[in-house]
Amino acid sequence: MLQRSRLLNQVPRYSRALLGAQQSVRNLELHEHNAKDLLARHGVRVQRGIVAHTPEEAFNNAVELRATGARDLIVKSQILAGGRGKGTFDTGFKGGVKICDSPEQIQSMTAQMLGNWLTTNQTPPEGQKVSKVLIHEGVDFDREFYFAILLEREYDGPVIVGSPMGGMDIEEVAENHPEALKMIPVDIKEGLTKAKAREMAEFMGFEGEEVISDAMVQMEGLFDLFMKNDCVQVEINPMVQTTKAHYDSKVYCVDAKLGFDEFTQFRNKEIFTWKDETMMDPREAAAEKVGLNYVGLDGNIGCMVNGAGLAMGTMDTISLYGGSPANFLDVGGGATESQVEQAFQILTDDKNVKCILVNIFGGIMKCDIIASGVVNAARSIDLEAKGIPLVVRLAGTNVEKGRQILAESGLTIQSAGDLNEAAQKAAALVN
Repeated sequence: MLQRSRLLNQVPRYSRALLGAQQSVRNLELHEHNAKDLLARHGVRVQRGIVAHTPEEAFNNAVELRATGARDLIVKSQILAGGRGKGTFDTGFKGGVKICDSPEQIQSMTAQMLGNWLTTNQTPPEGQKVSKVLIHEGVDFDREFYFAILLEREYDGPVIVGSPMGGMDIEEVAENHPEALKMIPVDIKEGLTKAKAREMAEFMGFEGEEVISDAMVQMEGLFDLFMKNDCVQVEINPMVQTTKAHYDSKVYCVDAKLGFDEFTQFRNKEIFTWKDETMMDPREAAAEKVGLNYVGLDGNIGCMVNGAGLAMGTMDTISLYGGSPANFLDVGGGATESQVEQAFQILTDDKNVKCILVNIFGGIMKCDIIASGVVNAARSIDLEAKGIPLVVRLAGTNVEKGRQILAESGLTIQSAGDLNEAAQKAAALVN
C-alpha cells in the first residue's frame, strides 16, 4: 500500500515493523469475495463470482457461471494477502490463481488449493491456509491501471491515487517510477467531484470519452463506498479496460483490497461479521478478545507496554542495546489485573520469548494496578519455573506504591529506573 510505504521510510526499524503489522490489527481486512460483493452494492463493476468450499462446489459454481454466459473461468484462493498468482503451496503446487477452460479443470485446480498453505511475498513465512476459493468469470482486457483511496495525514483527509502502471507492485512503482503516480486530495464536504475524477482518469491513461466517463463512474462508486463504510483503504489493483471485441471497452475492478477502521464496528456490524479470524495470528485473536492489542514480531524479548508510542520507543531502544523484540503488546490505559495476567499468558505462549520487559508509564493506568497484575501473573504462570526472567520499569502515578509491591512480592523481578536501563537489562539476559 502506497501510504504505508511512505510512512515506513520515516521511522526506525522496529517502529516500521509495528506500523506495518499494527494496520492488520486495527483495520479489518476482507477476503476478495466479500470486498467485491460490497463494491457491487455501491455500483462498482466487478466480475460475477461464487464462493466454493469444496472441489464439488467449485465444479457446480463453474457450471452455473457458464450457463449464464461466462466464457473464461477463474479460480482464486481466498487468503488475506496479495501476490497469490505467483505464490507456492506447501505441497509444491504453484499459483493460487488459475485461469481454466472447463468446470472439470476448475474442480481439479480447486482440489490442489483447498486445505493447503499458500505462501506469497505478503504472507508470513509459513503462509496462510486456503479454506475457500472464489470461482468467477474472466474478462478480456489489454490495459491495467492502479487506483486507490487512502487517508493521508498530510492533507488531513482522503486522497485518490492513480497510476497507468497497474497490475504491478505499487511500492516498486513508487520507488522506480514516481512520475507514474498521481495523488489528488479530496474535500470530504464536497466529495469526489467530476473534475477531479476526470483529471485522475485521464492521468491513468483511459482513452475515449465513453471509457473516461465509465472510469469516472467507477471512481465515484468507490469513493461512495469509502465514505459510507468508514474505510481507511480502498485499493484496486488492477482496474482494467476490457477489449472491444467482447466487452465494448468497459472498466472493471478485477481485484480489490479494502480496510476498515475497527473502532467503527458499531456502525458497520454486517461488514465486521465477515472478519476471518482463521487468518489472524492466534495470539492476536486471543488478545483482541480480551481488549488488548498484540502484534507478533520475530525476536525473543516479550514487551508489555501501555500506548503505541511507548511501544515503538521500547522496541527501538531494545534494538539499540542489541536485543530483539518478540512482539508489541499494548494493555491500554484502563487494563485490569485480569487483563495483565492474560497479557502475560499471551506473551509466554510464544516459545521464542526468553525474557519479558514491562514498560509502563502510569497516567490513567496506575502503576500499583500494573504491579499487582504483574505479580499475580508471574505467580500464576510460574515464570521462574519456566526460566523466563522479568524486567519491569514503572513511572508515573503511584509509582512508589507499584515498586513496593514488586519488591515485597518475593519474586525475582529486575526493576529499572528508566527505559535505557530496562532495555539494557533485557538484552543482556538473552544475549
